[in-house]
Amino acid sequence: MKFSLSLHMERFSPSEDLTQIKNEVLTLVRMADEGGFVTVWTPEHHTIEFTIAPGPFSILTWWGAHTERVRLGTATIVAPYWDPIRLAGEAALCDHLIDGRLELGIARGAYQYEFDRMAGGIPQQLGGAYLRELVPAVLKLWQGDYAHDGEYWKFPTATSVPKPLQQPHPPIWVAARDPQTYDWAFKVGANIMATPLSSPMAEVANLGNKFRKACADNPQVPRPKFMMLRRACVYERSEDWETPVKMSIDYGRAFENLFQNIGTVENGFPERVSYDNVNNRQNYDPHAVREAMLFGTPDEVIEKLYAYEAAGVDEVCLGISFNNPFAMQKKTLELFIREVLPVFAERETEREREAAKARAKQTALAD
Repeated sequence: MKFSLSLHMERFSPSEDLTQIKNEVLTLVRMADEGGFVTVWTPEHHTIEFTIAPGPFSILTWWGAHTERVRLGTATIVAPYWDPIRLAGEAALCDHLIDGRLELGIARGAYQYEFDRMAGGIPQQLGGAYLRELVPAVLKLWQGDYAHDGEYWKFPTATSVPKPLQQPHPPIWVAARDPQTYDWAFKVGANIMATPLSSPMAEVANLGNKFRKACADNPQVPRPKFMMLRRACVYERSEDWETPVKMSIDYGRAFENLFQNIGTVENGFPERVSYDNVNNRQNYDPHAVREAMLFGTPDEVIEKLYAYEAAGVDEVCLGISFNNPFAMQKKTLELFIREVLPVFAERETEREREAAKARAKQTALAD
């Protein structure tokens, strides 16, 4: 199992200095690059201070200039906000600018508040139809001349300029939670990114079962990669859990505001809606949050990660930005790199040794 990182600039108060925040995020990106993370991901969001990411390809190009090995991805491009020609060209150019390290994640979108401002007010649930039209069009534009006559976009013969550096194209990831999206993503050759959000650990297994079913239903398709995103905070003492849990809960209440479009947003800062208005109120219980999230000491986090491994997850993405202080995010990375990553690197090495032994045995039997 591999590990990646989800990062974004965020402000919860006008008094916070964006230049300082920018520099702190870059420090974390460099740590991930040097520490063995496979990918660092940035989202796309607009008009919202707690997720400052209006230009994901600009962010990745910035990070690419300061890193050497780590791959850089969008988690995620919001399909209804993009024209296929523009997305194909900008993604391909970014792939060149970051030396062929682009991972392109695309989703239907999450916030109705944002849809009201960026997508003409269409219901957020309709974003899936845009996603299913956008991805095949981008893939065809990367191949060469292509004319499109779809439900949401129409254009005469055109092509992507430039074409991506990676051939045949950068890896595509689709954010998925429902079985139909899993099945469709498999058929277009995309990898799967999923998140249990704030749900209990049982949702990890549930999402894993959906992935397994999609594999079984599409035997003709090579198995794609399966990534899961979860908020994470690693600390040295078990008793230090209360601060990250409180911040995670407050972050979730702001998310609910934007997702349900039920609160106010003043100058880009969303209010945290009351507990009476949140969905699945039991998921906001502090002890439930502590158990569900990747919060804990290194040993506690390792134990939780075994459940992701058992669910068939190939890559766990740590969401360490949820209004927790920079020092806490930095400590999370330091502890994870020093004490958690080596455990799973050794497990992978052991599996590779066992696989090599099995292949050698089969060869010997054949001879």
